[in-house]
This record gives sequence, structure tokens and C-alpha cells, in this order.
Amino acid sequence: MAYKIWLSTPHMGGEEMKYINSAFEENWVAPLGPNVNGFEKDLENFLGDDSFVAALSSGTAALHLSLILAGVEAGDEVICQSMTFSASVNPVTYLGAKPVFVDSEKDSWNISPELLEEAVKDRISKGKKPKAIVAVHLYGMPFDFDSIKEISKRYEIPIVEDAAEALGSEYKGRKCGTLGDFSVLSFNGNKIITTSGGGALRVGTEELKKKAVFLATQARDDAPYYQHSEIGYNYRMSNITAGIGRGQMEVLNDRIIARRNNFEYYRQNLSDVAGIKFPTENQDSFSNRWLSCILTESQEKREEIRLKLLKSEIESRPLWKPMHLQPVFKNYQGYISGVSEDLFNRGLCLPSGSNLSRENLDCVIEKIKC
Repeated sequence: MAYKIWLSTPHMGGEEMKYINSAFEENWVAPLGPNVNGFEKDLENFLGDDSFVAALSSGTAALHLSLILAGVEAGDEVICQSMTFSASVNPVTYLGAKPVFVDSEKDSWNISPELLEEAVKDRISKGKKPKAIVAVHLYGMPFDFDSIKEISKRYEIPIVEDAAEALGSEYKGRKCGTLGDFSVLSFNGNKIITTSGGGALRVGTEELKKKAVFLATQARDDAPYYQHSEIGYNYRMSNITAGIGRGQMEVLNDRIIARRNNFEYYRQNLSDVAGIKFPTENQDSFSNRWLSCILTESQEKREEIRLKLLKSEIESRPLWKPMHLQPVFKNYQGYISGVSEDLFNRGLCLPSGSNLSRENLDCVIEKIKC
């Protein structure tokens, strides 16, 4: 069944083809080239704060390399936010390490600092000091970075910042994607800008970027023949998809404005509906509002709205099902308060694409109200 109004679709800006055509004309049809270099530079300029960016094949690849650079190995434990998409956790298992799940706080829906410290203390007491903390800016809402950073420094555990949903969001004036020891971006087709698929790793030094690029290009040694002293990966972004990214960077600020406008329009027109609540920014946070989400009064009400929209060919989805509830992760340790499960039961993501018309938004609102 084809939906008339989708949750979050790609939105081209019109300048992508000049970069793509350039790649073909210059025969840079490879996982390197001027567009790759240019896209990395565009991202570094946007992020600021001494950013060094490696353009990669996916956000998942970026998270995998982050964990490697953080020193995670087989048998290690990694703290993971439970309320997220599985791509935030899967790379932990690629390395033979074990995720340890931490539940959310009620306000931002992100990892709870209190439960995080409880988890870290408990794992240390059991002789299993975590090697990294994977914290996610859920739906573009920044996590409580100051509190997470304080715990990170106190126990000397690096932060892997999953900013896949948060390009353009800010915490106390700093761009999300620059807060962690390692920061992950995604340009999947549903993200605020896209390269069709793709991602990036932001680090704080040129040396770390070079190491990431080395690992992402099969870890080929500097030799006149093919020699490999480390295991490498085929994770580099192609020059063609990077061209799409260059065009998308030209409209990124417009996309942030459009997504925030979508959220505000929903909020203005649905706040008077009994049982519907909206997540709010605090004074420290600026969200790109990648997806506009609501909380309903019950799981039954959420499903009533979702199915009503579905019947009218409008796509909506429940919030992420927490990782500690996923069958594939059922045997891993968790520090769970019940917040994320409640959010999953009652939360719904509404159509949020930057290319939605006012008519589209009015249609969604009308169906929810009727």
C-alpha cells in the first residue's frame, strides 16, 4: 500500500545534480574524490568547534568505527541508551562486546544521568568497567550533556554521541555532533538531509580522522603493494553520494526551519485535544525537530490515532521500541525504570518531512481531531 502522506521523505534542494554531474564528468565514480573532500569540509564548517569529519557509508559504520577507536574489544561492556533505534546498539555486538541498557528520563526521553551513574557504579563493582557510553539525541532532542559528561569524566569512560537524528540541534549553543569524544551523523533517506544512504564520524583531531579513514578503506598500509596490519572495513562514502550531500548542505538551515515549523503547527493545533502532549525544549536545548512526536493518554488511544491515520493513507509510527524489550537483546543487562516502555506504549511520530504542505499538515490534524 502506498501512503499519500509519508512520515519523513527525502527532500532535494535542486543543486545536487551539479555535484553529481561533476563526478561523472571528471570520472570520480569512486569512494574518494572532490565531493567527498568537499562534503567533509562543508560539515566541518557547519559543526565548528575544531571538527574533523570522515564521510562514511552509513551512520552505523560511523558508530562501529567510534567503538573501535574508543578501544572496545570482545568481552567488553558498553553502556547504551535503551530508547533508540537498533543501529545505535548493533555495532557493539559486531565487536563481540555486550550492551548494557540504561532507561530514559521523562523530560528529554534520552538516557537518564541518574540511572547511568547507577549502572556504571554497579558494573565497576562487578569488575566490568564499561568501555564507552553511547548516548543518543532522540528525535533531535539533545540529551543532558553536562550531566553525562560529568559522569564520563569522573569514571574516565568516553562518550560516543549518536547525533544521527540531531544534525542542526544544539546544546547550550554548541552543535550536536560536536559534544562527544566521538560523534556519529546519519544521512539516511529519512534524515533531515540525505545522501540516499551514508553517514559521517566527527572527531576532535586530524590524527583520529586519519585513523578512521584508514580503517574505513580496508586498513591498507602505506606500501607499494597490498599489505594489511589491521582489520579494515569498506566504509568510505562514494564521491557520487557525497555530491548529493554537498547539494543538501546548501539547504540544511531551511530544512531545520521547516521541521521546527511542522512541530509548532501541530502543537498549536493539537494542544487543545484532550490526552495529547508534546515534548518541550528546556533552556539548554534547541531541537531540529527531526520528527514531530506526541504522547497520548494510553496505548489504546495511540493505536486508535495511528490506525485512523493509516486508513487515510497517512503514515505514522510508534516511538522506538526500547532495546531491552527487543527479542535479540533480551538476555543483556539493563538498568530500567519503566520510562521508555511507557513512552513506547503511548508515543506516536507524526508526518514530519520538510516537504510537507500546509494542506498535508491540516489533513493530519483533521484526522486526529475527528
